[in-house]
Amino acid sequence: MLKVLIPGLLTTIQDAGRFGWYHIGMPPSGAMDQFSFRAGNLLAGNDEGAAALETTFLGPDLEAAADVTVAVTGAPLELRLNGEAAPMWVALALKPGDKLQCGPAVAGVRSYICVHGGIDVPELLGSRSTYLLGRFGGIGGRMIAAADVLATGVPRRSAAELTGRRLDPRLLPTFPEVAELRILMGLCSYRLTEESLAQFLNTPWEVSTEADRIGYRIHGAGFQFRDREPPFGAGSDPSNVVDVGYPVGSIQVPGGKEGILLMRDAVTGGGYATIGTVIQCDLDRVAQAAPRTRFRFRAVTIQDALRLRAQYKARLRALADSLALFDSVGWLGQ
Repeated sequence: MLKVLIPGLLTTIQDAGRFGWYHIGMPPSGAMDQFSFRAGNLLAGNDEGAAALETTFLGPDLEAAADVTVAVTGAPLELRLNGEAAPMWVALALKPGDKLQCGPAVAGVRSYICVHGGIDVPELLGSRSTYLLGRFGGIGGRMIAAADVLATGVPRRSAAELTGRRLDPRLLPTFPEVAELRILMGLCSYRLTEESLAQFLNTPWEVSTEADRIGYRIHGAGFQFRDREPPFGAGSDPSNVVDVGYPVGSIQVPGGKEGILLMRDAVTGGGYATIGTVIQCDLDRVAQAAPRTRFRFRAVTIQDALRLRAQYKARLRALADSLALFDSVGWLGQ
């Protein structure tokens, strides 16, 4: 349905993720900004988890090979349809030969091109997501390339039903240069001094240029460890521990010089101390953080995290409710 003319900087096929295999070292992969991804799928008339294209900083140029409906969400970018400016967060109808150009992001990092029917590539372990480090999923485990032809699934609704659909603008995300990230402290935060933990929570941290789907290096005040006492630690480096599992969103502190915030393609365990885990509903903010973005961390309890997750899920449900209302009466002024 779509021909790739120019692939963009780093564009991959992603869905909601590959779950149930963490115990064998398989990370979930999937869309980094789940809210924008799920919103795009709903706009395009899909189930929330349908496979879509995830762009990074610079999107692709695509040509429609048949009638197709698309919605582009996430980081705002310079979107053009046949050379004319086109809106994001709106369902667009493409005819054969139409060209969709996705230029550079003007804020944030990752955008999503969701196509009615979803991108149709084979499932592997229950997901179509590309895992670049493992070289599987998507199209041969790689980024999309010029001349690729992206097939789509069977349409369920007509273009006339979908074209022009848009969300309640109050639901759209923002992309701040300073983001607060809420964090559950542990598993290995006991290795840091009280002063170092306080400094971690009370000073800003900056995203380095080493930031990708595996993890984000963050620079700040560094970390100070307690004196090593048996049976804690492993080896001569105080940042090493007996191997533990790494949740997505956890922050490891190798050598104590910087933090590494692990993302959806990261390895699932190892021997670096992890001092805390960013809660699930704040990982979308991390996904849209460009180099030099600053983070501030705020510790929360497990009860807080569960409450915030429930609010996040309610916000996702509001997307579907918003579109159902739009389909019925449209927004005022439309």
